[in-house]
Amino acid sequence: MLREINPFAQSDLQIYRLVQEHPTISVKMVFLEDKNLDMRRYNAPTLCTEVAAIFVGSPRHMQQNYQDAMAMVLKFGEPDLFLTFTCNPSWSEILNSMEGVQRPEDRPDIIRGLPHAHILLTLDSESKIRTKDDKFVSAELPDPCTDLRLFQIVTKFLVHGTCGTININYPCMRDGQCCKSFPKQFMDDTEENVNGYSIYHKRATEPVQVGKYSIDNRWVVPYNPWLLKKFNAHINVKVCASVKSVKYLYKYVYKGHDAASVKIQKKGDEILSFVEGRYVSAPEAM
Repeated sequence: MLREINPFAQSDLQIYRLVQEHPTISVKMVFLEDKNLDMRRYNAPTLCTEVAAIFVGSPRHMQQNYQDAMAMVLKFGEPDLFLTFTCNPSWSEILNSMEGVQRPEDRPDIIRGLPHAHILLTLDSESKIRTKDDKFVSAELPDPCTDLRLFQIVTKFLVHGTCGTININYPCMRDGQCCKSFPKQFMDDTEENVNGYSIYHKRATEPVQVGKYSIDNRWVVPYNPWLLKKFNAHINVKVCASVKSVKYLYKYVYKGHDAASVKIQKKGDEILSFVEGRYVSAPEAM
């Protein structure tokens, strides 16, 4: 009854519960007579043709997530680590769910595509990375004589697919160049890059055979040894070396979904419709 009569009852109840759970927290409630004065109204539609932020994937939903993320940066500082964690379809939990001759790609109810996550970590003041020690992030091939398991995981998951002059048709190739800038340069020491990421220590060592290609440290994606051995998967780890990387990182995490604009109209230009909507398969093209 009270909630129906007093629109602020629910908010007051939420604050009461919050104070009960966290007695030391400081809480402030602000009532605005004119909602247009609320500076947080960036996520609210202003026209009947606009989509509200409650719809996942809408422009306002992405904008709201981005603004919330930047508020976290203001509170806790810029992130220290950027992880890209990709599912390993050969995990035992997945393989044990297969039936008969099934393969992971036959079970979209378990794996849809190849799930991955982009994770931003902000470390507390006592855990900040203040040295260039490779024990946190390494971009070299491990020594198989001292750590064979790590060497096997790195060569399986953390070697960028050989591209460039070796394979000009590799998916990362754009106008004759690798869009990920592989192979990297050999480096005697780890250095900070103006783009917000570090250029990692990569010594010039003897190449090793991975599959049908011979690769060296220039092809290794940065990783954390402990995480690799813990999860046995592709986990790319980067140190965020500059505040300039913050906006890109959060924008990348909260980027929108792939979309296409479709217009439905009455019969119009038949020629234009044919040209724009025609699909030519391989046999017709030949």
